Amino acid sequence: MGGAAVDVDTGGVKAPDGGWGWAVLAGCFVITGFSYAFPKAVSVFFKELTKEFDVGYSDTAWISSILLAMLYGTGPLCSILVNRFGCRPVMMVGGLFASLGMILSSFATNIIHIYLTTGVITGLGLALNFQPSLIMLNRYFSEKRPLANGLSAAGSPVALCCLSPLGQVLQYHYGWRGGFLILGGILLNCCVCGALMKPLVDPKKVKKQDHNKEQSPEEEKMKAKAKLLDFSVFKDCGFVIYTVAASIMVLGLFVPPVFVVSYAKELGNEDTKSALLLTILGFVDMFARPTCGVIAGLKWVRPRCVYLFSFAMLFNGITDLIGSQSKDYPSLVVFCIFFGISYGMVGALQFEVLMTIVGTEKFSSAIGLVLLMEAIAVLVGPPSAGRLLDATHNYMTIFLLAGCEVVLSAVVLATCNFLFIKIAPEVKPEGNAVTDDSEANACSRSGEGDEGEEEEELGAERGEEVRPKSVMVNTQEVERFLKEPQPNGSMAASPETCL
Repeated sequence: MGGAAVDVDTGGVKAPDGGWGWAVLAGCFVITGFSYAFPKAVSVFFKELTKEFDVGYSDTAWISSILLAMLYGTGPLCSILVNRFGCRPVMMVGGLFASLGMILSSFATNIIHIYLTTGVITGLGLALNFQPSLIMLNRYFSEKRPLANGLSAAGSPVALCCLSPLGQVLQYHYGWRGGFLILGGILLNCCVCGALMKPLVDPKKVKKQDHNKEQSPEEEKMKAKAKLLDFSVFKDCGFVIYTVAASIMVLGLFVPPVFVVSYAKELGNEDTKSALLLTILGFVDMFARPTCGVIAGLKWVRPRCVYLFSFAMLFNGITDLIGSQSKDYPSLVVFCIFFGISYGMVGALQFEVLMTIVGTEKFSSAIGLVLLMEAIAVLVGPPSAGRLLDATHNYMTIFLLAGCEVVLSAVVLATCNFLFIKIAPEVKPEGNAVTDDSEANACSRSGEGDEGEEEEELGAERGEEVRPKSVMVNTQEVERFLKEPQPNGSMAASPETCL
């Protein structure tokens, strides 16, 4: 488990954008699929559970709700564990928890046991896998990161198309208890995915450790001083805007997939015909995510990916508003096609935009805090829509509400970024060049007496002229960046201007 220390200090290691990163991407694909599809896949067992424990559908629906709440709400806990122990050991333990929860559920004697085992234990296990996998993906990919995020996000619809039919087959042949037991064994593959998350190692540091092993205690002291949860991300205007917009978006984003099947049944369609709508949605979503990842990686689009994300949310919200007027099955099919496209775009871009805003160093803390905020919205959104449906008995109302919420989030994100965040102009340094391989906004990572070593790593001493990448920064900080000359005559940013 010696990789934990390396996990924390990867700032000086350039993302390989390939190599072992493709294995990391494969693991992230599987983990994303389990995390998002599993709460929906277990719903195929709800009918048997209602008969077994003599409860209503609202009682069994809490299983999926608790799973999602654990996946989102334990974000800060996952951030602390990753920053303390590293991604690989956290994911290995998470895989054991995910499997153990389903195995214990197969011996449940009442619905409360299901809540605690499937909901809490399995939900926690999936959370301990989902967040670290995204962190590792961010560390292994830089130039190809939008594509990697799109491919990883495609794991959700693929897993949903596989797990739901599998659950039905297992229930038919082995009952819900046997199905839960087998699904528990399948979730052990999370441990395999965790084993793929090999920490990035700086070759220079490995040589230093081989020649001078007395440095290890000092590294342990530095690791102990590291922040387990970095709340300084809230000082970043871009992060605050993203968090507020994402929280509003989640209020309505998951409502249509939850209610579209019931909507189709309400219009008089058969059960199998109505369930086909989700298959159509998932199939379109499957191809939309990697395609959007390719688009987001284009040179002109990538510095402005936050606006592409805003467009995706606006597209999704307008689709809800128009889909609320559906009166027959063909119109619902068209709605699911367009919803699948927009939903896939949102899924492919949401974490890519967050990675761009906060950078690699603070992403482990940022994603935990964002997921916590979204957890509140997840618990409020679909249940509130259900209560509104009970009061109005009109599906059009809840689709309109969901669409308005998602459109509002798009307006907030685009407007606030346009007013407060600008794209930094490309500046050619006059003296020693400053490059930005890790997308840390052309800033020094420490600035505490080790400038010579950092400049050597950045290629400044080689006299190479490198144009820094365009990044999203505050307008006032850009002016300060341009006005502050350094002692050596070059124009470089001070550590205080980092986002």
